[in-house]
Order: sequence, then C-alpha cells, then structure tokens
Amino acid sequence: MAKVVTFGEIMMRLNPEGFLKFVQATRFEASYAGGEANVAVSLANYGDDAVYCTKVPTHDIGQCAVNTLRQFGVDTSKIVRGGARLGVYFVEKGASQRGSKVIYDRAYSAIALAKREDFDWDQILDGADWFHWTGITPALGGELPQIMLDALKACKAKKITVSCDLNYRSKLWSREKACEVMSELVPYVDVLIANEEDAKDVFGIEAADTDVASGKINQMGYVSVAKQLTERFGCKAVSITLRGSISASENNWAGMLYMDGQAYFSKNYLIKLVDRVGGGDSFGGGLIHAMRKGMGPQETIEFAVAASCLKQTIEHDFNLVSEADVLALMGGNASGRVQR
Repeated sequence: MAKVVTFGEIMMRLNPEGFLKFVQATRFEASYAGGEANVAVSLANYGDDAVYCTKVPTHDIGQCAVNTLRQFGVDTSKIVRGGARLGVYFVEKGASQRGSKVIYDRAYSAIALAKREDFDWDQILDGADWFHWTGITPALGGELPQIMLDALKACKAKKITVSCDLNYRSKLWSREKACEVMSELVPYVDVLIANEEDAKDVFGIEAADTDVASGKINQMGYVSVAKQLTERFGCKAVSITLRGSISASENNWAGMLYMDGQAYFSKNYLIKLVDRVGGGDSFGGGLIHAMRKGMGPQETIEFAVAASCLKQTIEHDFNLVSEADVLALMGGNASGRVQR
C-alpha cells in the first residue's frame, strides 16, 4: 500500500486542567502534537499507512514524542534525531465569551535549527503517493523554507500528490514574509487547505461580506477565494473550513471543496466544543483520506467536515476516531446517544 508522508514540527503541549486560566494553574497536563503529526495520527486511525518526518532531540522528551506517535500506529522511522530541545506550546482553553489562548516556546527547537543535509528526500519519500505539510513549517525560519522547497521538488520529480494547509500564524512570521515564502512553495501544491482567514492573511485574497470575528460567514465569498487561489497557483483543488464562532464554547462548522471549477459545500454542524485545537488538522486528515480513497467531491467534503466535527469533541490535538465513526455521523447519527 502506498504511504502518506507528513513533515513538520511536533511539540509538547502543556495545558491547565479543565478550563483554568494560566494564572490559576498549579499543574499542567502534557501531551504531544503538531499540525502535520495530527494529520498523520488521523490517517493512521483510518487505516492508512502514515509516515511522519521531523527532527527531535535524542533525549527522553524527544523520545516521548516519538512514542506517542507510535502508540497510534504512525511510522516514525523517518524521524531525524539531534538538536537540544523539543518545542513547547501552552494552551488555555476558553469558555463562553472568554477565548482560548496559545503561547509558544519553540525558538531554537531541533526542527527549527535543522539543516538541509538532515533530510534525504529520495529515501524519505520512497513508496509514498502523497505528501502533506503546512505553512507553520517554513514559518519556523532557518533553513526550513529551503528544506521545504527541496521536499516539494522531490515530490514533483516522483509525481507525488502534495497537500498544504496554509495555517498562518502571526506569532511566527509577518504577512509580508509569509506571502514571499509561500508564493514560492504553493505552486508545487495540488490540494490547498485553508481556514476562513488564511488566504487573506497570506495572499491578501479576501472573502466578500464576511466578518470572522462576529461569526458572519458568506459562503459564496469563499468560492471566489478558492477560484483566485486556483488561478494564481495552479492547484487542482482548494478546500476551506468555515467556522462560525458563536462563542468559545459553541461554533457552527462547515467546509467547502472547490475543484474542476465547481464548489461543493458540506452540511453545517453546531458543535459544543470540548477542544478546538487541532480541528483544522483533523479536517485535512479527513480530506486526504477521502481523496485517496476515491470518494467523490461532495462525499469528500462531507467526510472531512464530519471528521473534524468529531475531533472538536475530544481533548487534546489528536483526532481519535475511526472511519466508521465518521461515516456514522455523515449518515445522520448525530444524537450523541449512548452506544451499548
């Protein structure tokens, strides 16, 4: 079976218990996650052969991150060892009108200081038919923009399908730098994934009549966004998550897939949020699984949105649901009744 390779940074996540604020916390829960690692775990849970590549320190904390991925069946054989530290990020979960907060402590991490010679892309990509990355990876700076370009050129030579989640993070780089770097990398992308604001933040492409802060989402405005991205970069498909934020505890959740000049919209889910971090990654994992399985465009976007809806009811970043769980929700089993 062909493999999906994902590449990026895995970090330790630390969060106060429950809904405590940082200033209240006397202890923190530890877990491990990162955009591309989250996608790999989703795919492994669906039964796909998922390979994760990164660079982590050789010490015990680095090994903890690797062990977590192995627990879910992700192939970690392509992970490079070295460097002094694993990145850390802190999550304070919001509730009602109090939004969630994220604080990064990832400067000088092993992957941020990685060198081009650390990665043998011909060997890493052997047996793969799909490669996934996010805009977070080149945003870490150093040699990572060039490392990403090396990987994408290798994918092009091997005719491997490439997906990318734009994932703009203002705490990592400016809009100007993001536009400069991503404009060089995105032309290698076949399937481009974004949230409601990414295209605006990175490329200045904005959906009309939309106010993300107030939860007002104009679906048709995103057809224009997807069309412009397709025309500018030559992507075969563009998919956008559509989150209508009612509060930190309740969101409307839907998505759009644009391909072959046509837009497909999913049904909308009203989610009572447990943990929204990783929601976009679970959407990407669902999209990749559905497309590789040969689902049609409408079924693909329904699968991706249902998968990510379920994730946001699960603590921490990983989406720990099966394909059967997602298909059940797609089929209308949304009552939440006890399964006996």
